Amino acid sequence: MAMMPHADPAGPGTLIPETAPAGPAAGQLQSAKTRSMFRRGWEVFAENKLALVGLGFVIFILLFCFVGPHIYVTPQTIVQTQDYACHPSAAHLLGCDDLGYDIIGRLMVGGQNSLEVGLAAAFVSCLFGSVYGAVSGFAGGLVDAVMMRIVDAVLSIPFIMVVIILAVLIHPSAGTLILIIAVTYWPGPARLVRGETLSLRTREYVAAVKVAGGGSSRAVLRHVMPNAIGVIIVQATFAVADSILILASLGFLGFGVPPPATDWGSMLSNGLEFVNLGYWWLIYPAGLIIIATVVSFNFIGDALRDAFETRLQRR
Repeated sequence: MAMMPHADPAGPGTLIPETAPAGPAAGQLQSAKTRSMFRRGWEVFAENKLALVGLGFVIFILLFCFVGPHIYVTPQTIVQTQDYACHPSAAHLLGCDDLGYDIIGRLMVGGQNSLEVGLAAAFVSCLFGSVYGAVSGFAGGLVDAVMMRIVDAVLSIPFIMVVIILAVLIHPSAGTLILIIAVTYWPGPARLVRGETLSLRTREYVAAVKVAGGGSSRAVLRHVMPNAIGVIIVQATFAVADSILILASLGFLGFGVPPPATDWGSMLSNGLEFVNLGYWWLIYPAGLIIIATVVSFNFIGDALRDAFETRLQRR
């Protein structure tokens, strides 16, 4: 560092170090970098117009199902025989079903169950699958081989058969349906996170944890999984769509949420009994809302995948 003479009260000719101008703190630089990464990720997400439409529809459907019943109040637990399969009218905009339940109100109630089960099943399956895959990939060797053979064995079993058998053996309820879907869905997230972990475990910060005496659990939970969060979030988005579709399939086959509660799949199944009578309002609303919700989550997942890939490329 250069030494420049300056006048100083201590005496003439005293040498005082020349100080460099103060720069931004390291924390500010890191914060600015983080904001820049998230901003770039959002810009990539926003470039996907279909994802924005999907996000808007998901927000709408959440408000429709959870706020709508407080605005559009209809009886959904008492049979209304006088409104048996009534046609759409000013009193019932989408008509009523064979028990006299208002279809719009039924879509709201069914949507609550479908979304709650779908979100919860996706969370449970992705959480367990992510931890399982991270442990398998980080351990490597024989442990990894055995754990992945278990995943392969689960994936080799016909999916729909397992779901139906479990639905028959276990009394259907919201909690058991979440468990059934999670039990059959977790191998997918496990394989994805395991592949990401195989790459992350060779990074310098993971090696530094080992050198510092940190345990494997600390390395997995504090370093591997946080850096694999992009893969996990994207997979969770697709898992929500898949879980809603699985629940709709179970409801269509008669293994959905037990009455008087309902879900969109059960509504669609009940409506098909009246297809020959021309009661379109018992079929199309539930079918269209299932398709629109699943497609919207898939659009969001595609855009999130692109956004996270862009962020990783700019690290």
